[in-house]
Amino acid sequence: MRVHLVNPSDNSFGTAVITPRWLFVLAAATPRNAGDPILVDESLEQIVPETIQPGDIVGISVHTGNALRGYQVGRMARSRGAWVVYGGIHATLFPEEALERGEAHAVVKGDGDIAWGKVVKACMAGNPEKIYEGGRIEGSEFLAARWDLMDPSKYMWASVQTIRGCPKHCSFCSVWRTDGQKPRQRSHQRVIDEIVDLRRLGFRFIALADDNFYPVTLTDLRQAKEQNNQARLEELTAIRRERFQLMDELAKLPKDMVFFTQITMEAGEDGTYLDAMHRANIKGALVGVEAVTPEGLKAVYKDWNYSGEALAKQLQTFRQHGVHVLGSFIFGLPTDRPATFDATVHMALKAGVTFAQFVMMTPFPGTVDFGRWEKEQATHPTMVGDVPITRYWLIPIEVRPKMFTPHPTMSSDEIRERTQKVWDRFYNWSSIWKRSACTPNLSARIAFVFLSKLYRQMYAGTGISTDSARRKKSKAWARWTARQCKRLFQAKPMPELPSRDWGIGFPPVLGQTPLASGAEGSMSGPFVVMPDK
Repeated sequence: MRVHLVNPSDNSFGTAVITPRWLFVLAAATPRNAGDPILVDESLEQIVPETIQPGDIVGISVHTGNALRGYQVGRMARSRGAWVVYGGIHATLFPEEALERGEAHAVVKGDGDIAWGKVVKACMAGNPEKIYEGGRIEGSEFLAARWDLMDPSKYMWASVQTIRGCPKHCSFCSVWRTDGQKPRQRSHQRVIDEIVDLRRLGFRFIALADDNFYPVTLTDLRQAKEQNNQARLEELTAIRRERFQLMDELAKLPKDMVFFTQITMEAGEDGTYLDAMHRANIKGALVGVEAVTPEGLKAVYKDWNYSGEALAKQLQTFRQHGVHVLGSFIFGLPTDRPATFDATVHMALKAGVTFAQFVMMTPFPGTVDFGRWEKEQATHPTMVGDVPITRYWLIPIEVRPKMFTPHPTMSSDEIRERTQKVWDRFYNWSSIWKRSACTPNLSARIAFVFLSKLYRQMYAGTGISTDSARRKKSKAWARWTARQCKRLFQAKPMPELPSRDWGIGFPPVLGQTPLASGAEGSMSGPFVVMPDK
């Protein structure tokens, strides 16, 4: 009997940008008497069915984007006599679907750090329950990943989580409903210990894979004071203090390390926080801009964001404090018009965002937008074959629409074509070369150009295009470029790097470690689109 953990994907590039952290966390949660699990990341290579034997246990984590492929893997594993278990955000929202479509024996809802071990033991005993409630565990219970089971040569970036949950309530995001609005924070000591382990393996580029690295805003603190809510003020102050302690410790790590995270726009008002991020070598952050007009922001329940000239100024503030921005923009909002596309790319270029992603509006399960859309479709559902459009993730990719909700003034094809043109304009050679001036030297500048093109091909070329030939060409080009770019991130392992002594402090030499091979500052963030956000 062996345990298999599978990260399903329809696109395999041989090299991945960022480690799928959950694989290695659940590896740590696997009971010792089950042995070390076999980890399969299909973004590298697809699973080989012959590796699955009768009596094996196969754990599959699915989000909405890879659910269909995940169900295919589950059915294959069950046909070979294995126990099949699903988890992840999509299985949490649709456990019955995973049981039926994926032929699961069991489904874990919520966090898997503790629940996974219970499922494995039950499968080994031959009597798993159908549903396991993982719930929302406290930050002190988060498990460190089993990075010793990873092949470091396959990934450009490693990932560490410091906090789960987001206090915001954006209409297009499911995080605040599935992970909760109360931030659940790991101690900075455990975070640093895990990062040290990764640097020993040769990783110096690390994503802080958090729902929101900026969980307490200045507005939150001011409101608590104005309401004379002392308990709330103390809670927020403690969370903020722990954030600064973490950043203080990150600043003591080898200076060749580069971190990237995800934060909300409000951090641009908090210069003290951005300065601490810069000192901690958090060189970039994905910032959800979403829309550049007041109407668009209101449509997604994000009207605390700035628009127009104020937006450009605030985005520039991040860079002034040494934090580069990967701006995320959404097209297909009801308020969008043809002029919105030109205005958006113009704003992105003017504001000086280092990287950008332009996504078409997708109603993800668990979001306010999805609930509203599902109600609208209840009376007269739109069908694609025998699948209702509100279950679009079950539609085969080759016939799946690129947009699912009708727009009041534009067709889906028009929105897709205009979105593609925005990608093309932002990532044309001249624009990329101009932005590459943020790097310290010529070699880093060339690396920046390659990485920009890789991102554009891996996401826009394979995700938006409806032309099968173009998708195939984009995938092949991205696969080749990914192999070349991997060399840019390689660093010399540091097995001698000491663990943190929390009573004494880091040895002074850590702040003077020579740069490892590879150009520091050659990029501002990993090329990743956060699922279901």
